[in-house]
Amino acid sequence: MTVKQRRYTIRLEQDQWQRLERHALARGVATADLIRAAIDQSLSGDALEDASRLRLARISEFQQLALDIILREQFPQYRDRVVAETDKRMELYHGR
Repeated sequence: MTVKQRRYTIRLEQDQWQRLERHALARGVATADLIRAAIDQSLSGDALEDASRLRLARISEFQQLALDIILREQFPQYRDRVVAETDKRMELYHGR
């Protein structure tokens, strides 16, 4: 059975194309196959992946809230120091 395909033209920046070619070469697949796979993955809306992200977000929020409550109630003298260190690390590791 043949799969119907439709041809499209997309414009990529030179850097995007070079990274795409390197990635396809490293995987041993055609660049077009890699593009199709990326589109499929993006459009799939995989419920398991969404549930996993939601779970991680919930765990992260819980931990942050719990730690903030513990610091405010049991160690208020350290809270400002922890927040300041967090800001430093955000700048250092995330540029923000």
